[in-house]
Amino acid sequence: MKLYRSQDQGWLVQSSDGFQPLLSPWLELGASEPMLGPVVDEPIRFLAPVEPTKIVCVGLNFAQHAAEQGKAVPDEPVIFMKPTTSLLHPLWGILLPDQSSEVHHEGELAVVVGRRLTRASAEEAQAAIFGYTCANDVTARDIQRRDKRYTRAKGFDTFCPVGPAVALARDFAPADHTLEVRVNEEVRQRSRLDDFIFPIPQVISFISHVMTLLPGDLVLTGTPAGVGSIVPGDRVEVEIDGIGVLRSPVC
Repeated sequence: MKLYRSQDQGWLVQSSDGFQPLLSPWLELGASEPMLGPVVDEPIRFLAPVEPTKIVCVGLNFAQHAAEQGKAVPDEPVIFMKPTTSLLHPLWGILLPDQSSEVHHEGELAVVVGRRLTRASAEEAQAAIFGYTCANDVTARDIQRRDKRYTRAKGFDTFCPVGPAVALARDFAPADHTLEVRVNEEVRQRSRLDDFIFPIPQVISFISHVMTLLPGDLVLTGTPAGVGSIVPGDRVEVEIDGIGVLRSPVC
């Protein structure tokens, strides 16, 4: 089931019967299996709320993160892609690969594209945003340093947890909200979503001049400072107020 959040209707789940309300908000659910009601009376397993044809990411979009990585602030957006096979559902486990001994969390705000975009202006890009969700750009940092490229380090299966819900663009202004990443309840990253080097509409416009964006595509907008290692047994939480908490155990 896919989870959505509407300001006027609360938490909704899309099922074969249409959109149905949840009995209690996601933030109160933890890792339990919530119940649909009143139409469906069976436990459900959450899925990522999008099915993108591609996942496009922006690197070094927070100045403090660029500094902690020892990299200069770029003159234009630095983009890379994660394969769709890296997409991970809420509450499913991040699988650490044997090839890496240093895997990091990178909590991010993700944009869900709502319409086809090619060579769009910033204004057209803004109008094409369907909504926003939480994401974790999981990265094998040691591989990234060795390869000096992003694809292998960020492309492993399960390296893109997404969810738990999509906040509709009409209800959600990123600059009014805060991203926080916790590992085993310890706060690792925390930032208002108003500190981007390249504003979201500019980023989406930039990407659309390289490749056509399709409905459902994801754009990860960059991570703030505070990235750090995760190991088996950890529990990672990416929370954005107004969207919910993306929880991922580490395996």
